[in-house]
Amino acid sequence: MANEPANRAAFDIQAGYCTVMDAPITARVCTALAEALDRDSETGRRVLDWPGEPVADALALRLMGGLHALHRKGGDPALSAVFSGEETDPANVLTTVKATLVAHDAALLPWLDGPPQTNEAGRSAGLMTGLLHLAKRYGPKFEVLEIGSSAGLNLLIDRYRFDLGGVMVGPVESPVTIRPEWRGETPPAAPVAIESTRGVDIHPLDLSDPAAGKRLEAYVWVDAAERQARLATAIAMVRDGGVDLTTGDAADWVEARLAEPQSAGMTRVLMHSVVWQYLPPASRERIRVAMDAAGARATAARPLGWVMMEPNRDLHRHEVRMRGWPGERAMELVALTHAHGAWVEGLAAPYETRDYVMRRGAYEKA
Repeated sequence: MANEPANRAAFDIQAGYCTVMDAPITARVCTALAEALDRDSETGRRVLDWPGEPVADALALRLMGGLHALHRKGGDPALSAVFSGEETDPANVLTTVKATLVAHDAALLPWLDGPPQTNEAGRSAGLMTGLLHLAKRYGPKFEVLEIGSSAGLNLLIDRYRFDLGGVMVGPVESPVTIRPEWRGETPPAAPVAIESTRGVDIHPLDLSDPAAGKRLEAYVWVDAAERQARLATAIAMVRDGGVDLTTGDAADWVEARLAEPQSAGMTRVLMHSVVWQYLPPASRERIRVAMDAAGARATAARPLGWVMMEPNRDLHRHEVRMRGWPGERAMELVALTHAHGAWVEGLAAPYETRDYVMRRGAYEKA
């Protein structure tokens, strides 16, 4: 259980991540929050008394989402001067943030109720990298199952165009081309034909509701103009073509989907990105057991795959790992990636292959 110093420190930790990811405005506000938080507002009291794990719970990003939403809505010139980068003096930023916590207490408080749903479309570059490795092994046809789908932006993985180090995948006419800075080994140049995508989330965002779109936009850092533009286009794609996204428990849903009949010549793939840390330990174990059992049943005609893009907080990096059945190889580390997909570093074979017990926010060797 955390305490007040640990809860404050979470904002300094987040500021460090933001600095590394070239988000100076967001870093500046996080640094100010670490000092500005006090007990003059219900928001401040709730943050300082946070009972969970503040870093794993993304406490800083919850509050940052609320502050960014206030900026986007307008009506607080001092706050907007901070978020536009016009005001950079640390003392003035601190004064502004402290005043905002009190003046907009009622508006900020609900942002602490749940984890951020960034649903960054750029993360699908890492997921597609994993799919390319599976395509090389099992063939082009995929049935994709995603947990933690949020608003379903990564369920558009079949509708995005990708340029992954010169390996082109996806429809040429797509309004979104995901082209991360590529480092290291290029992924396999294998054909990919995604036949279907389905997803689940415990609290999915319905993008037919304008408020849901505004919520997603608030979680994208103000520094990231390219991400904001891509998000707007992806939201329009969901509204135009829809996605197969249901409300439910991840473990229940995975068990049910794995029990369904699978077409011959189709690889069924479970994928997820930056969601594992938010699942209860019992749910993570159920999913692992269900995948192992389905993997034992997999055949060359009906393969199974698992692709993840998740943070390894022990090593301070985001990893793309994949596993396929039939096959005896454990989960393979095939790439490293920026948290929002700005760059991907393909790794060279032989890949790191170890059995892992995946715990909250990291990987632990079994």
